[in-house]
Order: sequence, then structure tokens, then C-alpha cells
Amino acid sequence: MAAGDLVLILAPGEKRYLIRLRAGAELHTHLGIYRHDDLIGQPFGALIHSRLDHPALAVEPGLRDFMTHIKRGTQIIYPKDAAYLTYRMNLRAGATVIEAGTGSGGLTMALAWAVAPSGRVYTYEARAETAALARSNLARVQLDQYVTFHEQSIEDGFQQAGVDALFLDVREPWRFLDSVRQALRPGGFFAGLVPTTNQVSAFIEGLEQKGFVEINVEELLLRTYKPVPDRLRPQDNMIGHTGFLLFARSTQLEANDVRWQNKERRRYLARRKMEARDAAYDAEQATAAADGERTPRYPRLNLPK
Repeated sequence: MAAGDLVLILAPGEKRYLIRLRAGAELHTHLGIYRHDDLIGQPFGALIHSRLDHPALAVEPGLRDFMTHIKRGTQIIYPKDAAYLTYRMNLRAGATVIEAGTGSGGLTMALAWAVAPSGRVYTYEARAETAALARSNLARVQLDQYVTFHEQSIEDGFQQAGVDALFLDVREPWRFLDSVRQALRPGGFFAGLVPTTNQVSAFIEGLEQKGFVEINVEELLLRTYKPVPDRLRPQDNMIGHTGFLLFARSTQLEANDVRWQNKERRRYLARRKMEARDAAYDAEQATAAADGERTPRYPRLNLPK
């Protein structure tokens, strides 16, 4: 370990501290003071002691540690969702991705981590104070070099075009789908996150109307276990619902052709069409009966069971 390195200190009682090593600096904790100088020159995994003689381990931090130790001005996207989002959006070194909004920068870290060192993240945040906090959080872990920050609303669209992927974390994402299509390359990967089911329904309808295909709605639940070999059992609490994740692919279709919709959606639309036709038939029968006519204009269609 050298001065300038980010180090994760694991102290007794499952306490975790993310620090950047500086000559002469100290980490003050309830277990005493840990001197940075005691770490400089040591390998990762070294054992050190505070001035009160409490032990601690110095290990290399990972992306999870970066994301869970940021300063929060808004609710962050959980690591379980962030990791899955980078996988589903097909992000890798060299990819380009747009994110809106930035929030505290938790997901921005994951995106930058995935596309570095040759890719780029373009992130949009309309609130000046929140954008400044995100910049600070990304700079602390030296991932800001892979990010272009836009302190502006997306009401007027995005400045980029032809990007590989785009993610929306906004209240009404369906309002911005025209801008999404303009920014994404043909066939590009799109994802969004909303917290409630009524937002999901509006989101799906918007995606269908704008010619997106491969629409999927997913939710991740994470349950951890107590790592005690003789009494292995789930933790009493689990990370349950954090948001609904929606995924889709951008196309050149003006409206979603029913052939590209999933089986359940096609069945539903077919049933609605038959219900509408039966309602029209019933109305015609009522009119015919009032006029004294007895011959139906066309045979009734029975709905599938």
C-alpha cells in the first residue's frame, strides 16, 4: 500500500472505513486511532493496531465498498440492482452509456467501473447541489475521469447520439422515449427503474407505442445467510423490493408490431379484440331486436376459456 491508495479498514464489530492513505494522517474511531503511516509500505491484508491496541485489517476495497460508502443526498440504487443493470445493458470496456438522473452517483460508479478505461458515461442531473455531490463522490474513488457530467434537465433531449446503452431513473420515463431513441444506436440497450406498479404499466405502454421490443419487467430480491457452519440459516432481514427494472431494445419501428410482443401480451390483445367484437355484435343485436329484425348480421364469436 502506498500514499494515495484507497484502503478499506475492517475493524472488530463489523465496522468498515474507506480511507485514502496520506502520510501523517490518522483514522479516528471508537476503538482508537489508526495511523496511516502504519499502513504505507504494507501489503493489502496487513494487520494493524490502534493506539488502544485494537486490531484491524487493511484490505483492497471493491465496487461494493465504493457504492455503500458514498455521501448520500438522494436514495441510491442498490448494488444488487446496479450489478444486474450493467449486465443487462451489455456494458463492457469501451462502451458508451447515458444515465439520467445522476442522484448521489451510486449507479454512476458502477457504470464507470464497467466501461473503463476506454468507455464513457454521460450522466444528467438537473439539481445543482445533487450534481455537485455526485461529482465529489466519483472524484473520491477516481472514477470521475470516465464520466461526463451534464448539470441540466433532459426535457430538451440528450447531447449524445449513437450510444450503446441508456438508463433512466426519473419519475415519468415514458415521457422521454423519443429522446431515448434518438440517443441510442439502432438496436441499443435501454433500461429504466421505477418504484411502483402503476408507473410500470405506463412505462410498458410507452415502450410499445415507441417501437421498443424485447420488453421485460424484473425485480431482484436478495437474501443473505448467517455464515455459521453449524447453524446456517437466513438473516432475519433481507433486501426486498427496491424497484422494478424494465429492459428493452431500441428499433426503427414506428410502433411495436404485435409479432414482436411476448406471448402473454399477444394473448391479452387478442382477447380484448374479441371482447370488442362481441360487444359490437351485442349492440347490433339489440338494435335489430328493436327494429323487429331476427337475422344476425354476423355470428357471435365465443371467447376462449
